[in-house]
Amino acid sequence: MTEQRQRPRRRGQGELEALVLSALREADGPATAGWVQERLGGDLAYTTVITILTRLLAKGAVTRERAGRSFAWTSASDQAGLAAHKMRRVLESEGDREAVLASFVTGLGPDDERLLRELLGQSRNEGED
Repeated sequence: MTEQRQRPRRRGQGELEALVLSALREADGPATAGWVQERLGGDLAYTTVITILTRLLAKGAVTRERAGRSFAWTSASDQAGLAAHKMRRVLESEGDREAVLASFVTGLGPDDERLLRELLGQSRNEGED
């Protein structure tokens, strides 16, 4: 009988970004990539953490400031903000925005539709102030 190696579980899309953002939100202030790596249990390579942080920076989800020869990172967005950014990016990549939005809205359940109407109403009211 041959012994089979177990492969590490493949993480879902965006799961690492969510973990890194969560770790940064728990920090007392700006945190280094090494701190994030340690906080996540150290099973991620340092270069992977840097790659994730750089992607989050490009999305506006984190900010960074010089800290010696490296950077200290701060969360600028929560998980909801990151998801909203992804939704906007998908919408912007489509040619027919109206069709995409219409399809999205008609696929909402009654509770989500009610919530969306409330949020749009609040947005309109804030614009009148």
